[in-house]
Amino acid sequence: MLGLTAKPTKGITIGTSLWCDDNSGAKVVAVIGVKGYRARLRSYPKAGIGDIVIVAVKKGKPDMVKKKEKAVIIRQRKEFRRGKTRVKFEDNACVIIDDQGLPKGTEIKGCVAREIAERFPKVVGIASSVV
Repeated sequence: MLGLTAKPTKGITIGTSLWCDDNSGAKVVAVIGVKGYRARLRSYPKAGIGDIVIVAVKKGKPDMVKKKEKAVIIRQRKEFRRGKTRVKFEDNACVIIDDQGLPKGTEIKGCVAREIAERFPKVVGIASSVV
């Protein structure tokens, strides 16, 4: 997996609720795991922009609710540095992806952070705007 040019602060932990910003059928999801995270003993796994998380669908279409899915984080409230500036968004949001890293939905309603373009070009391809 490609590394990011920026070092985003990881502001999302286990139990965090995220908006699902695509049209895959999920509306609100909760983080239940972070893919590939290694930490100290008894510390919560953290995730930030561009990380893959395991989520449980809390609200959405009835066939999607209570399912476990993989998702990539596209926005976070916690500010992070991009060069000499600081960037933060209004909400925490994600996009549901499959095992190959391709999005399950066909469009993304909100904006996407520029750091996503390096790892997930297909996600940025269906986004309405990139910030």
